[in-house]
Amino acid sequence: MKKKHFLLVLFLIHHSLFIYSQATSKLTDEIEKLKSDKAMQHALWSVCVMSVQKDAVIAEYNSQVSLIPASTLKLMTTGAALSMLGSDFTFKTKIQYDGIFDSTSGILKGNLYIIGGGDPTIDSKYFKNKNDSINTTDKWALILKTKGIKIIEGAVIADASLFEDNILPSQWIWGDIGNYFGTGASGLSYHDNSYSIFLNSGSAGSTATINKTDPFIEGLKLINKVTAAGKNDSAFIYGSPYTYYRTIEGSIPANKKNYEVEGAMPDPALFCAQALEKSLQNIGVKTNQKATTVRHLKDEGKYTSSAKNTLYTYYSPSLEKIVYWTNLKSINMYAEHLLKYIAYIKTGIGKEDKGIETIVKFWKERGVDVSGWTMNDGCGLSRANVITTKTQVQVLRKMLLDKTSKAFYNSLPVAGKSGSLGNLCEGTIAENNLCAKSGYITGARGYTGYVKNKKGELLCFSVLANNYECTATEMKRKLEKILIAIAELE
Repeated sequence: MKKKHFLLVLFLIHHSLFIYSQATSKLTDEIEKLKSDKAMQHALWSVCVMSVQKDAVIAEYNSQVSLIPASTLKLMTTGAALSMLGSDFTFKTKIQYDGIFDSTSGILKGNLYIIGGGDPTIDSKYFKNKNDSINTTDKWALILKTKGIKIIEGAVIADASLFEDNILPSQWIWGDIGNYFGTGASGLSYHDNSYSIFLNSGSAGSTATINKTDPFIEGLKLINKVTAAGKNDSAFIYGSPYTYYRTIEGSIPANKKNYEVEGAMPDPALFCAQALEKSLQNIGVKTNQKATTVRHLKDEGKYTSSAKNTLYTYYSPSLEKIVYWTNLKSINMYAEHLLKYIAYIKTGIGKEDKGIETIVKFWKERGVDVSGWTMNDGCGLSRANVITTKTQVQVLRKMLLDKTSKAFYNSLPVAGKSGSLGNLCEGTIAENNLCAKSGYITGARGYTGYVKNKKGELLCFSVLANNYECTATEMKRKLEKILIAIAELE
């Protein structure tokens, strides 16, 4: 009997291995092809596929190797934010005053404060109605005027102290931080913390000229070294936070009018204060002193804490909507705000290192294996970030068990349909089925998300590649074959 039982078990084991082999044969083939690909000779890459229902790894290669995740890291940040704060959470920005406000005369004998609440969406293009051309500060000004304010004897002061003054992660590189994708997280952010430079270019080889900037930033000095060349936007802006000297170098296509290059705003909080000051003046409300920030006043030794009264509270869209745009459009600034706000609610101040510590601890306490994970920002722009594909798929599975799972799942771009996956996996079983966050920085590309297999079972997966020797587009197509093979699992 024992011998028969042993033989039956042995048969079942071999039979299950055969079924596994048959089901994963195409994925195995694609993995083997990529392993022997000349472009991957000096590369590191990894894939991990997990069954959501069974909590089991179906297929893997190098799943415990730490790799640069690029923007796929946003899923670790947005998932934690949704779970900790809730889908319906909203940021609050308060407009307050100190001193005395005489509603009869309309005179405010004091200052008007914009108290930042960590909201990344104020006057953001992602939440603006296309038919609504009115700036947010114009709307605030009208509200303040209806409350009777006619003269402000002090200044409009921006208070961004909810977050640390250092608005950028320390590991971001010089080539990134002057550009729109290198905008950091301020306690008071405005207009996506970015501005646009519009250039005109002539024939190939000629120097482009700056036509205008929008919005206009007081004191901004631009040194233009852009030439006309190539077919793509290869112009980069160089400059650090709180400084108004910027150099724009590189190239844009020839014979273009008002070609847009986006940059990072030097001081978002100050710009917001200046914008509200201008909006007030445009409707006849006078300010006697120049707009400034709490940070400036502290640096000058002129800041005095005072009792304040609230005139108006501005609410952000829901966190569900913010996470949707964060993941769909891969907005670095949004992710950094979420990380710092998580730090604020846990420690009382929005510091990058505290946010990182809190997020990693959060996932560890949820049972995720965080070994091999080094986090240096919330969005994945830093090349100092590393994580394993196994850790990423474990986070994805945990999010499906979370009360905010629908908001998280619906924030991911869909293959062949939306976001960075709009032209991926077209005409295959993965089209309109696979949803994932893509990631790309120089030398690092990946996809992390969900897909239903042929049986309709939901799988979570992550595939990351670093230091490949081919173009980014070629690497995209190589990984696309892996993604399709995952979708074809049975």
